[in-house]
Amino acid sequence: MGTARRLWLPPRPRSWLRLPASRAGRRRALWAAMAICSLALTPATWVYVSATPRVRDAGHVPSAPVAMVFGAGLWEGRPSPYLAHRLDTAAGLYRAGKVRVVLVTGDNSRDDYDEPDAMRAYLRDRGVPDARIVSDFAGFDTWDSCARARRVFGVKQAVLISQGFHIRRALALCGAAGIDAYGVGASSDPHDITWYAGGAREVLASGKAALDALVRPSPAFLGPHEPGVERALADEGP
Repeated sequence: MGTARRLWLPPRPRSWLRLPASRAGRRRALWAAMAICSLALTPATWVYVSATPRVRDAGHVPSAPVAMVFGAGLWEGRPSPYLAHRLDTAAGLYRAGKVRVVLVTGDNSRDDYDEPDAMRAYLRDRGVPDARIVSDFAGFDTWDSCARARRVFGVKQAVLISQGFHIRRALALCGAAGIDAYGVGASSDPHDITWYAGGAREVLASGKAALDALVRPSPAFLGPHEPGVERALADEGP
């Protein structure tokens, strides 16, 4: 007689994954799931509610000494389209007299990747004098950029520039870092998959933002005070 082969069957789900058998148990499970979802969305709600009143368009944002532009990636050594939109907005604010200095903050953690220098070159090509551009080479994330702007560069008032899906988190964190800021959402037409992915990412990133705002950790690299912003503001040249 031949040996019968045992058919493969998928493993049975563990008992803790099963819905409760009773109606009351299912109701408790539903309430627990709703409570978990509410807690998960609390940081995103805090970011939205606290920052939305300070979001403006470029034509109506209050003047400030400094515009802060957050890095958004390079393509073959040049600003990505999203970053280019941010820099175009900063250049426009400078030409309109809304800001006097542009602080570009981004990642230069590797020799072959230099966001701030690429951002500086882009702004120069669009008429912003080199003497009015200050580079932060250790803006590794939004909290680091905000904390270093206040603690290293002495920024107290600023216009923040980023895309709409990120600007509220930037405002919330810079406010926690001690900067009186308003934000401008740079244009990003059309809203492509990167835009929607960025918006989804913000829901998760808001949890870290809430923790950073509460704990206020030192940036990954703090370093000594840098007078670049003060010198640029004191410069009466063009």
